[in-house]
Amino acid sequence: MSDILPPDNAATVRAQTIVEKLLHTGTVTVDELATQFGVSVATVRRDLVELEQQGRLRRTHGGAVPREPLLYEPFRYNSGFHEQIDRKLAEKRRIGLAAAALIQPGEMISLTAGTTTTQVTRSLRPGANVTVITNTVNVAMELSHRDDVRVFVTGGFLTGSWFSVVGPATAQALSQFFVDKLFIGVNGIDAEKGLTSLHPEEAAVIQVMVRQAKQRIVVADHTKLGTVATSLICPTIEVHQLITDTGATEAQLDPFRQLGIDVLLV
Repeated sequence: MSDILPPDNAATVRAQTIVEKLLHTGTVTVDELATQFGVSVATVRRDLVELEQQGRLRRTHGGAVPREPLLYEPFRYNSGFHEQIDRKLAEKRRIGLAAAALIQPGEMISLTAGTTTTQVTRSLRPGANVTVITNTVNVAMELSHRDDVRVFVTGGFLTGSWFSVVGPATAQALSQFFVDKLFIGVNGIDAEKGLTSLHPEEAAVIQVMVRQAKQRIVVADHTKLGTVATSLICPTIEVHQLITDTGATEAQLDPFRQLGIDVLLV
């Protein structure tokens, strides 16, 4: 069997389709992929081997599953950490895919700390050709294997909970870049009260990122809508787009639409 597209293009299309299918369904098989693409089982296996080497999935007998979150040793037996990672995981994967689809080759983007922004990172398409500015160590590690992504990591004081760095050095570094798109993870977003975080130092860092971004996109599952945490990041009116999941009700979404925010449901 032969591919319809030129080999390099076909392999790229297959790779992205496999990653997106995994993030949507949680598993794929070699046989179903071979049928879908009209290629040999051996070709699919080679695709899966290459994607595993890139850190984008984990191969299983007869197929593959999404790569699980990096298990940093201090958190291996931390049940609270794993509960946060797993909470609304399917929704976060869909949000991550939708957000990554907005990113164009050649853009400079920034991402805040958080499990949903991590899913944006994992959903970057092969050959993305982007620059990522981040204050989050795990985002940088997620991208360390990607030759098509240039990563700038700020300095600062490392926080123990979500791998982000904060403080004056972080803010100073972030202020040197003007980015095309900022993807913001939040503890809460309320139409009246604004975007909020549980951590004031993190909120202060995100405020700098907001000022430096042409387009500001909140990525948040529906449980964050209408929630108010302790530290203000910015007024909601400063956001251009909200990407959330279909679990959100019209009552939750209408206040954001009334502010002129583009709401994308996935």
